[in-house]
Amino acid sequence: MQMSRTGERCGVVAIIGAPNAGKSTLVNALVGQKVAIVSPKVQTTRTRLIGIAIDGKAQLLLVDTPGIFKPRRRLDRAMVSAAWEGTTGADIVVLMIDARAGMNDEVSALLDAIKEREEPRMLALNKVDVAPKHKLLELAGEANRRVPFAETFMISAKTGDGVPDLKATLSAAMPEGPWHFPDDQVSDVTTRLLAAEITREQIYRQLHEELPYATAVETEKWEERKDGSVAIHQQILVERDSQKGIVLGKAGAQIKKLGAASRAELEEQLGRRVHLFLHVKVKSDWAEDRAVYRDMGLGWVE
Repeated sequence: MQMSRTGERCGVVAIIGAPNAGKSTLVNALVGQKVAIVSPKVQTTRTRLIGIAIDGKAQLLLVDTPGIFKPRRRLDRAMVSAAWEGTTGADIVVLMIDARAGMNDEVSALLDAIKEREEPRMLALNKVDVAPKHKLLELAGEANRRVPFAETFMISAKTGDGVPDLKATLSAAMPEGPWHFPDDQVSDVTTRLLAAEITREQIYRQLHEELPYATAVETEKWEERKDGSVAIHQQILVERDSQKGIVLGKAGAQIKKLGAASRAELEEQLGRRVHLFLHVKVKSDWAEDRAVYRDMGLGWVE
């Protein structure tokens, strides 16, 4: 990168880890506001998202990747592919480990996978606020024996503990060069995809454990109104009629609850009035539809 005359720095930080390691929570904490959906359920993040954080004269392009796990379906393979693509060309790769869960097969496989990669690597042990303290040094030691990390951080993305130190270190490691985005932009995600992700997050929060993984949300129509408000029409795709009934609820009560929560958050994010219209469609093969993958920002994989 060419030297910046203003002393600015800008670079890409790829954040990888097993599902539910806390990557999206960390991205939101580094940016200073919500740009990625979070959930206590695994595999919440499906697409490769860039959050944009500012620290002094440094701009960090944070790639929040889907959790890396052993894929079973086409959607799984597309998510894992997006995760590894997110690390390509990164200035720093941050491996996040759920310190409460410790070393498991998924983390072990990740350590093996990044061992030979050329990108500089840092380690972030997350959830230290709830992890057994006596296991932290042991976990950090084992990870560093297997992979030579440049730095190791003990953080809680949820409470913010240790996050400023991580952010400062990442900022100092960025190459000199002009910023890639305006200083008031916090993400590269389109508003249409953001709107779909917000509704999908409510599905994770409000419905039982299995259903969210069988659903997708598409923003079909976006209408700007003369009074400054926006009308957003979304389609919730499910695989079976029984799932449609769950999303709708008795007399439509559940979908009204989903819509009210999504609309409130969209109004907060967009800073204006939102008219949200949700409907549910049974599409048994949505996970085999190229157009759905495109709308989610995922590449098609065979």
